[in-house]
Amino acid sequence: MKSSNGVLILILGILGFVGFGCLTGLPAWILGRNSMKDIEAGVADPSEKSLVQVGMILGMVTTIITVLIACVWFAVVVGLFGLAAAGAATSPR
Repeated sequence: MKSSNGVLILILGILGFVGFGCLTGLPAWILGRNSMKDIEAGVADPSEKSLVQVGMILGMVTTIITVLIACVWFAVVVGLFGLAAAGAATSPR
């Protein structure tokens, strides 16, 4: 029976949550999903299922939060440039 890499997935999920964002969160999510498939198929060690689940959930949360923050940041930047353009167009010369 092969290892399900539960400790690695948990570490990646924690690192993503404490500051690395999608750099480690997305791999934790992907590896966790693949390991859960292996565990459910009986190929990988089922004793690491809880580690895999926690790491995968942390990776999912981290990735979603990072994407949401990036979208908000992008909207703010675009809004500021839009306001600057509108102000430049209406200012007297």
